[in-house]
Amino acid sequence: MNTSFPLPRRHFLKGLGTLVALPFLESIRPIKSLADTSGVTGSAVGSVLPRRMAFIYVPNGINMADWTPKTLGTGFDLPAILEPLKNLQSDFNVLTGLTQDAGRAKMDGAGDHARASATWLTSTRIRKTNGVDIHAGISVDQVAAQRLGRETRFASLELGCDRGQTSGNCDSGYSCAYSYNIAWRTPSSPLPPEVDPALAFERLFSSANRNETAERRARRERDEKSILDFVLEDARVLNAKLGRTDQRKLDEYLTSVRDLERRIQLAKTVGQDLPGFQQPTGIPRNDRGRPDFQPHSRLMLDILALAFQTDATRVATFVMKHDGSDDPYPQVGVSEGHHTLSHHQNDEEKKAKIAKINRFHLEQFAYFIGKLKSIQEGSGSLLDQSMILYGSGLADGNQHAHDNLPILLAGRGGGSIQTGRHIRFPKETPMANVFLSMLDRMNVPAERFGDSTGRANQLTT
Repeated sequence: MNTSFPLPRRHFLKGLGTLVALPFLESIRPIKSLADTSGVTGSAVGSVLPRRMAFIYVPNGINMADWTPKTLGTGFDLPAILEPLKNLQSDFNVLTGLTQDAGRAKMDGAGDHARASATWLTSTRIRKTNGVDIHAGISVDQVAAQRLGRETRFASLELGCDRGQTSGNCDSGYSCAYSYNIAWRTPSSPLPPEVDPALAFERLFSSANRNETAERRARRERDEKSILDFVLEDARVLNAKLGRTDQRKLDEYLTSVRDLERRIQLAKTVGQDLPGFQQPTGIPRNDRGRPDFQPHSRLMLDILALAFQTDATRVATFVMKHDGSDDPYPQVGVSEGHHTLSHHQNDEEKKAKIAKINRFHLEQFAYFIGKLKSIQEGSGSLLDQSMILYGSGLADGNQHAHDNLPILLAGRGGGSIQTGRHIRFPKETPMANVFLSMLDRMNVPAERFGDSTGRANQLTT
């Protein structure tokens, strides 16, 4: 059975102030679509599916010797840090040779960590200040969000594991706003990431009516019900109209929502009996009451995958940790602070520990990419329709190098990107060239972005 029936383009399951967005189902034919008939982007209509873009940031540079493949093109051997992506090698490109010239010191002196994060998506020189007169540039995600925001419930989504700050002196005279945020709506307005999975989940599934949201939250907490319990009747009616493939897809989707909700609820309970400890609701904690990075990051990445799956947004950023973060990683046997280790002075033992941290971060990225690949959309996967850029604003953290940045680009951008390759760009190629090419694929026309000098045509050749 492949008969389709009309529904509003943004269809939701509804119940008691709760909105649960649906993934794309072949049985549903949108009543109205703003799809670009060229196939560049747009809502599901015929074979046209929306494209998504996300940017995932890791701090303090990378141990480049264990990151960079030794050969170009396809069939390259994965270095140690990239090994967690072994089963996904055909789904991403390693991009080397890219530069963020705006991050370099020039006449501003120290402050490379602040410049690294604030220029990563803006490709614009930032003003050195720790006062209210901050000035960066509009980040590439927000250029896309301004154009595509009318198509989705949320113009963009900013998530992470490190709560953003917007004031204070965090790096040699640079405001904390630079160090903690990669998304900039305007040159003076950063968009701090949401780090609480419970609040992020609530935002995705709450009604637009604030009174209804408060009522729903109170009733669910009182009755200990799942958010899905309020929409089951609507789901039952819809399910009867779907073909078998879509019935299975809807069941898998609702199951994933319930599982995510269960994990968030479990995260609330860990460590609550610690005397004198006030735990931020929803952030997973270990048995010592400390934030537990792996389950925290995976919860947040699951929420991002869910947001893309339901077309709640098509643009997102994710900050693993802010640049300059000195958190240890006992999960992988590293007790020293990350930033401290990044100034390794070529000490091989310290470099090996940096590589462990780098690999641990990449394991979370591999988890996310695998999640997107497992979600069917059209004749392919959600990953096929996406562009997920991962990397850091510094190469070697010891040298504070802003050239030859460690960058991965996963996903095929709707079939417009040839993946599975190590691509080396000419020396000093602006990273903004890649951003322009990504905007093209999102059907967001721009002649220039930041310090761009052209487009990254290597992505298709």
